Amino acid sequence: MIDRLTPTQRPVGGRLAQRQGWYDLLFLHWEVPVEALSALVPSSLEIDTFEGRAFVGLVPFTMRGVRLAGWPAVPGTANFHETNVRTYVHREGRDPGVWFFSLDAASRLAVTVARALWHLPYFYAAMSLDRRADGEIAYATRRRDDGAHCTVAYTPKGAPRAATPGSLEHFLAERYLLYANAGEGDLYRGQVHHAPYPLEEAEVTAWSESLLARAGIDRPAGPPLAHYARGVEVEVFALERLSLGP
Repeated sequence: MIDRLTPTQRPVGGRLAQRQGWYDLLFLHWEVPVEALSALVPSSLEIDTFEGRAFVGLVPFTMRGVRLAGWPAVPGTANFHETNVRTYVHREGRDPGVWFFSLDAASRLAVTVARALWHLPYFYAAMSLDRRADGEIAYATRRRDDGAHCTVAYTPKGAPRAATPGSLEHFLAERYLLYANAGEGDLYRGQVHHAPYPLEEAEVTAWSESLLARAGIDRPAGPPLAHYARGVEVEVFALERLSLGP
């Protein structure tokens, strides 16, 4: 059985690289066949499943206070919207984490730095978030180079609570490890640490997106499973290069 609780603990001896705030997170998920996702991730990783079911996620949110550890935030680069497309993976039955197919950000500098230092597939995009008087949140992103987009309107519902370990919500949201590929077989693992997400259900009233298709994923036609979290403060630790054997 995969240990899903140890990664939620703050790593001992890890080098703290950044501090960030993640706010207004909307977790949208669709169930996708395992084999469809396996073809899109490195062979050294396996698709992580919940009761045999694999998922792809679309997560729009807002970054705040992005800064190097021990340094103040730089005006103009600290706060921006971001949207990621992801699935869930593990290595040989351990270290469950996230594999990113794409990450769109409304900061050109963040895109440049993340691609160079974190080996992640970031794209520069125009983004907006509109918080309406009735509590509805409208979020939009459109990639600058190819026009891939995501628009969604939703309303958080219910009282915030931490996901129960062993539940589907915990499987989808409580992810503290990430994997990145620098090419030529190089695989890296990173870790973040934060308090458990204060999750709520979310009612999605309108949505449209083409980011999954751009990643090569055939998304089911039905509506997504939706959860919302108001926000967490995050510690980001330096990447570790993994040994893949001889």
